[in-house]
Amino acid sequence: MDPLDYFNRELDDHREILARTQAGLAEPFQKMLRLWVAAIESGNKIMFFGNGGSAADAQHLAAELVIRFVDNRKPIAALALNTDTSALTAGANDLGYDEIFARQIDALGKSGDVAVGITTSGTSPNVVKALEMARRKGLVTTAFTGRDGGRMPELADVALIVPATSTRRIQEMHITLGHMLCGALEKSLKLVD
Repeated sequence: MDPLDYFNRELDDHREILARTQAGLAEPFQKMLRLWVAAIESGNKIMFFGNGGSAADAQHLAAELVIRFVDNRKPIAALALNTDTSALTAGANDLGYDEIFARQIDALGKSGDVAVGITTSGTSPNVVKALEMARRKGLVTTAFTGRDGGRMPELADVALIVPATSTRRIQEMHITLGHMLCGALEKSLKLVD
């Protein structure tokens, strides 16, 4: 392997997916932002969840909102459902892994809250079940996904479907879009300049 060739090919591929994301996701991005803004302005919260790298994105984005994104400001109500190891392991053991997020949505979610499912495939059973539960409880349902969207288009009020098949490229766009939403949310709420 030629390290320089690999370096350049990876960045070229990233640039291509970035361009396709920019060309195709402006409208759903704006819709998702409007839904998040309306929820926070109404005193609701945003609940993120996902598996593996998507779990890391969920807790990363929740922390950006609760603590700060760029500048110090009032906190924004958010949490990541994949960070409570006792709830996750008890739920997986007692109810099955597919139920771990749905159970938390049922316990913690209220009408008007936002559920944010993050799944590169769009088919993760525990993310699907959580969004189904969120719908039943009257939550706003949003999703970050990729490929063909999987189940997310039918379960989410709005889904950001990254136009890629590579998990790593989808994840790269997810954290970029997530950061952009955090920044735009702060500005829309007039918490920062």
